[in-house]
Amino acid sequence: MKSRINRDMTREEFDERYFLKEELVDFCRNEGLKVSGNKADLEERIRYYLDSGEKLDNTKRMLRNRHENICPTTIIGENFTCSQQVRAFFEEEIGSSFKFKVAFQKWLKGNPDKTFADAIDAYRDIVSDRSKTGIGKQFQYNQYIRDFFNSNPDKSFKDAVECWNNKKKLRGSCKYDDSDLQFLKKK
Repeated sequence: MKSRINRDMTREEFDERYFLKEELVDFCRNEGLKVSGNKADLEERIRYYLDSGEKLDNTKRMLRNRHENICPTTIIGENFTCSQQVRAFFEEEIGSSFKFKVAFQKWLKGNPDKTFADAIDAYRDIVSDRSKTGIGKQFQYNQYIRDFFNSNPDKSFKDAVECWNNKKKLRGSCKYDDSDLQFLKKK
């Protein structure tokens, strides 16, 4: 994939566009920047490079907690990760309907001093809250699709994706707007 990012771009030009993670990784690799991390890490690294011409190492090297023998009194701990052992524990305690929901993952990472029993209670509270959780900034596609269907429940997924594919090519915000339906009229 040929990246649309180049070292002559300004930070503002970079911020006006939507880039796939693959494009960010490709640019970083070509410029000798670190390619590890999530999309937000890569974007931060590229912005710094475009502003200063210098390399930024914003990867976080953490020792991960290894939860081997989990019981309700086990402390969650710092640098929590959602492992297969943790999933197995929650599925056994909560049932097969257990999912690592975003709100629950945030709770786990934000409460390192709590126990897994506290986590079970928090999970049940989160699941019982019927309101939708917010979608992180790095998941612009997911937010766009959700907003598209909130405004257009009668439209198809194919329509939503077509509008997204056209919207992300434009400069500026990639948030859904009702005017995006114009992309469907170009058929």
